[in-house]
Amino acid sequence: MIHLDYRDARPIYSQITDGFRQQILAGVLQEGDKLPSVRELAGSLTINPNTIQRAYRELEAEGWIATVPGKGCFVCSVPTGGATQWQDFDKAVAALLAAGVTTEELLLRLKGGNNDA
Repeated sequence: MIHLDYRDARPIYSQITDGFRQQILAGVLQEGDKLPSVRELAGSLTINPNTIQRAYRELEAEGWIATVPGKGCFVCSVPTGGATQWQDFDKAVAALLAAGVTTEELLLRLKGGNNDA
């Protein structure tokens, strides 16, 4: 189930797309699984169906899901772009470590801490 945080600065549709991406990557949703209909999810989250539709369109454009007319939206395999993102992440981490950032500082940042103060 997708959880929304109304105090989060991200738009609601971004929270929905992020939630589905996380569920797919974690294996909660598997390839071929059917997503809730736009109306069903909008009703359960008590938000406008257009918001759900926007999230589904974005997920489809990125290759996370596929829409079958008259049937619904289904999970696809994880998009191959994820491998590129990890390569970019690895390069950024290597550059930060080479610049003298410690592993502890990186872990703090990943956990949501900010040590710029």
